[in-house]
Amino acid sequence: MPHRPTPARSLKHGLTSRQVSMISIAGIIGAGLFIGSSNAIATAGPAILLSYGLTGLLVLLVMRMLGEMAIVQPDSGSFSTYASRAIGPWAGFTIGWLYWWFWVLIIPVEAIAGADILHAWFPLVPSWAFAFVIMLGLAATNLVSVNNFGTFEYWFALVKVIAIIAFLLVCGSAVVGVWPLAPVSGVGQLLGNGGFMPNGFGAVLGGVLVTIFSFFGAEIVTIAADETANPREKIRRATNLVVYRIALFYLASIFFIVSLVAWNDPQLTQAGSFQRALEVLNVPGAKWLVDVVVLVAVTSCMNSGLYTASRMLYSLGARGDAHPLARRISANGVPSVAVLASTLAGFVGCFINYVLPGKVFSFLLSTTGAIALLVYLVIAVSQLRMRRMMEREGHDLPLKMWLFPWLTWLVIAVIALVLGYMLVTPAYRYETLMTAAVAGSMLLIGLLRRRREAGVVAVSR
Repeated sequence: MPHRPTPARSLKHGLTSRQVSMISIAGIIGAGLFIGSSNAIATAGPAILLSYGLTGLLVLLVMRMLGEMAIVQPDSGSFSTYASRAIGPWAGFTIGWLYWWFWVLIIPVEAIAGADILHAWFPLVPSWAFAFVIMLGLAATNLVSVNNFGTFEYWFALVKVIAIIAFLLVCGSAVVGVWPLAPVSGVGQLLGNGGFMPNGFGAVLGGVLVTIFSFFGAEIVTIAADETANPREKIRRATNLVVYRIALFYLASIFFIVSLVAWNDPQLTQAGSFQRALEVLNVPGAKWLVDVVVLVAVTSCMNSGLYTASRMLYSLGARGDAHPLARRISANGVPSVAVLASTLAGFVGCFINYVLPGKVFSFLLSTTGAIALLVYLVIAVSQLRMRRMMEREGHDLPLKMWLFPWLTWLVIAVIALVLGYMLVTPAYRYETLMTAAVAGSMLLIGLLRRRREAGVVAVSR
């Protein structure tokens, strides 16, 4: 009997519709909203609403462009795959590795933040032990099956959504004057303490730079959709609903915070925006409640970060841009080597932080400063070129970018201007240069690999 080769394994369609829906929500609700928004408010005052609005509009347009491409070609490599096709293999290689680099550095950041909360609750257990246990637990669940990732992320997202809705109800009742625990009502803080825009419009632009990283992660749904049945419909639905999620979770929450809490309140940046708002309203156990939600948020971010990094590494391996082992699929349909490699990189980051606190790891983290903008820029350029390619190939486009190509060009111009502003602004120049150095290094590696492969092909002929 002739030997039949074992069919190549592929990623398993193990995510349900409700899990993908929650993943699309969880991707834009991170610790940056619950904690990082306080620094953004302190930067621009109540006018931070404009910053969040501008950033949300940019993310909405980028997600529309990404959705247009992803519906036609669902792929675990998402924008990296599209960049390879539309711009060139060097672009897909560079942005794919940059994205992986971003997440394997964010994973230990979130692990350390979660560990610090647990250490405050259980001081006898060292913080590093909590960090390693959290990472081991999430790595184990990701290795078993993609459904485990989806289940964890579903419940993490549900907790965050319930917490935000409860926060909006409490703050809304205070604004209309029916909150019984504090004599606070109206939106007096919105225009008090120097007015709506106390630090000028320049601070609003500076707020955009602070807020844009809070939205990073919305693109995860286009990666996860490849592991579900009928991915095109899931991507289309998530893309169409992103505007409502931005309006509800970000704009509504921040509106209530700046309405009830003075933007220059010294305790705002110390406690965090959500906690400080609840403290002003005399909500019992405000710190504990917010700590629980933040712990869920950072764990969710770690969970999705590990998933996203592993799928991007798998995609790079499948395209020959990473070691062939990275594309190995387990019997459960999980890219096990990619998960283990991404987890190991996260462990290394944690180890460096605890052994050399505030030194090497801070240096590494600075290299991620402008990666979100580079990813958005690559998505826009890819869509600009892929639209014409897909139309020439006769593809049906169920979801189209609005006012193409003018809005696409506008997004490219805005991102280029923001990157230029970061480069000339002392507060952001170092991070921008560090990101450029890492991107340049990866680009050089990619070009050298392509040249070597071309040389090998030429010699073989």
